Amino acid sequence: MYRTIDIELAEKILQLDKQRDELYEELMLKLGSRAHELIRALQNR
Repeated sequence: MYRTIDIELAEKILQLDKQRDELYEELMLKLGSRAHELIRALQNR
C-alpha cells in the first residue's frame, strides 16, 4: 500500500508534467521550431 504522502508527491509530478506540456505547446505556437532551440540554449548556459 502506498502512503498518502507518496501519492500526493506522484500527483504533483503529474500536474507539473501536464503544466510543462501546456507551456511547451504555448512556446511552440509563439516560436515554432525555434522553441526547442531556445530551451536547449537555456539548459546549456
